[in-house]
Amino acid sequence: MRKQTYKIEDVYINSVFSSVGKKEAEGPLGEYFDAKYTDDMLGQSSWEMAESTLMKNTVSGALTSAGKTPDEIDMILAGDLLNQCTASSYGLKELGIPYLGLYGACSTFVEGLCLGSMLLSGGFANNIAIGASSHFCSSQKQYRFPLEYGEVRTPTSQWTVTGSGSAVLNKEKGFAKVSEVTIGKMVDLGITDANNMGAAMAPSAADTIYTHFKETGKTPEDYDLVITGDLAWVGSDILLELLRDKGLDLHNHTDCGKIIFDKNKQGVKSGGSGCGCVASVFSGFFAKKLKENEIQKVLLLGTGALMSPTGVLVGESIAGVAHAVAIERVDA
Repeated sequence: MRKQTYKIEDVYINSVFSSVGKKEAEGPLGEYFDAKYTDDMLGQSSWEMAESTLMKNTVSGALTSAGKTPDEIDMILAGDLLNQCTASSYGLKELGIPYLGLYGACSTFVEGLCLGSMLLSGGFANNIAIGASSHFCSSQKQYRFPLEYGEVRTPTSQWTVTGSGSAVLNKEKGFAKVSEVTIGKMVDLGITDANNMGAAMAPSAADTIYTHFKETGKTPEDYDLVITGDLAWVGSDILLELLRDKGLDLHNHTDCGKIIFDKNKQGVKSGGSGCGCVASVFSGFFAKKLKENEIQKVLLLGTGALMSPTGVLVGESIAGVAHAVAIERVDA
């Protein structure tokens, strides 16, 4: 019988680093991010190159925090929202690290954590870096309308986070360890509205959470928090309803897209999204809560809407995917 959950042995999160833009730094979690940029162009000539710089700086920050040079990293698993993973490939090429480009939409960071943990647990590497990024302006340009168009945003729409997160995984004792990963499958319930990504992603998140508990025999009470990536307000409500229908009361759920912005003051409609949402919020906020012993064990999900401009234009529905990683604090 097929399984989706895998036990991970002796894999630690050695370091993390987070970077965000001005709007994110002004939100409720601003004090927790490691690097905050007031210039969303990051001194570059295009939004795309700005995001590449954001990715490079964030990964470099994680390596420095881990006390590792690029030559000590066996491989880097990274991705973003742009066509052909532009931000990752252009941003990281100067580091000279063997590179595996990932595309899981907004689930990319957790997909990287899952795959990196499996590679380390299987003995295929000693040090692996994970990275993911997104940028509001580059994402608007690719998926919706350029900023000059002045698009009117719908109540279900989400604000793509200008942010990046990176982690270094290895077998050295770090501040947290990965104990299990659950690889999600694509779930498509026919959502075609590109401005309602929360509804598109929620079914896959519900499926992965339910599968994780079923295959491990655990319950929500085994975790301090079950954290989703960027379902935001609309998707989170749908997720909880779907899980109640399955007989699961997820009372300890929170979502990175709900907490990175102030919904009422910052004009973000349903909340935040993007590869950089879960990447920056975990690396900046939840990792610090683990280090400070305010939480001990979390189930972290990356949630992605697998849409493309081409698919939306031809009327295809949007499949969602969600991957989960169980992370436990390690006592110093």
